[in-house]
Formats: sequence, C-alpha cells, structure tokens
Amino acid sequence: MFETLLNFLFPPRCPACQRYVEVRGGWCAACLAKAAAVRRLRTTIEERDAIAEAWALGIYEGALRDLVRHLKYQKKMDALPCLQTFLHAVEEDFFRAADVSPHPVAVPVPLFAAKEKKRGFNQTELIFKDWLKEHAIPMERLLVRTRATKPQYGLSKEERRENLRGAFSVPAEKQQDVRGRDVLLLDDIYTTGVTCAECARALKKAGARNIIVLALTSGQK
Repeated sequence: MFETLLNFLFPPRCPACQRYVEVRGGWCAACLAKAAAVRRLRTTIEERDAIAEAWALGIYEGALRDLVRHLKYQKKMDALPCLQTFLHAVEEDFFRAADVSPHPVAVPVPLFAAKEKKRGFNQTELIFKDWLKEHAIPMERLLVRTRATKPQYGLSKEERRENLRGAFSVPAEKQQDVRGRDVLLLDDIYTTGVTCAECARALKKAGARNIIVLALTSGQK
C-alpha cells in the first residue's frame, strides 16, 4: 500500500531521461542500452602480472556517472535501486564473457579508514553487496588502505602510481583467507587501472591465485 501511494505521489522515472517507468529504480530500455557496455579493459604487461582480466559494466558518463557521484559525494541512497537494476541488466553478458571461477571471493577496493568514517560507507560495497548475495558470492574485507593518499583526479598515470605505491596491504590475520583463492576485485570507477593494480599486487603477495577486476563503470572505450 505504501509503495502504491509513493508511486502515485512520486511516479518512478528513468534516471537518464526522466520518462515514467513501471518500478522504482527502473530505466527505460533505450537509456539502459546506452549506459550498458560490458567489455574487457586494456591492461599493461606490468599490470597483467597481478590482474588476469579487468572488466567494466558500463560507460562512465551520463546518468550512470551521475548516479555514482550522487551516491559517493552526496550520500544519495536513492541511487542504489537504479544501480541494482543496471547490474541485473548486464550480469548475463558479464558472466558469459568473463573467466570467473565457480567460487570466487569478492574484495572491494578499500577506503582509508578516516575517509570511510567521514563518508559513512564504502560506495563500492554498497553498489555490489546485494547483487553479490544473489549470486552467492561472498564479499570480504581482505584489503586495507594503509595510509591516506592524495586525490587521484588530475594526476598522470605515473603520478597516480607513485601516489598509491605501497598504499594497500592484506593484514597478517587475513592472509590465510586470501591464500590460494580466486578474487573478484571490485571498484566503482576504473580510470587508469593504477588503483586496482596496486590492490591486486597486495593480494598476490598474500597468496591470491587468480584476480579478476570488476568495475561498475569506466571511461575506457
């Protein structure tokens, strides 16, 4: 009854074009198709020492970019239903194309503790949490960010690499949970790949077997 009343007062609309849609969090077919772009991302020879494959599910532009920003910087939780709908729309293409092992563990790229406390959440965890449960993929915090780093925006790839060098690790008490396991390394935005590569190296050092990066969005075409 509450949902019916809510839909009457505030009709659900596509986050991209604002057309009426049937359910809250839904997209119109045209906008969803425009945002979806499941693709394997380019990685360097150096990155491939730690990363087996890197994948993005959508293009970091338009409504998808706005939803991530609204969640990340403005704490707008109403972005989550739209992102869940998006994940369901692209999941079949991803699992058909990516070489995901039968029983991976999902590991989100961590925030520095002080930054997460200030924000109140890790946006990558919120984006993927329910979707992973539906696929029976456990998500575990096996990585920590060991120090605060400068914002990556505006830095070159080399500057980003230097900024993040040694910034991630697997705590000693978690290393037994990493050793020999296949990892689905999660991030919200894949830009240059430096962050995910540094995380993957820390996981490899702790004994992870196969690491596949899964990013919600990327500007890489």
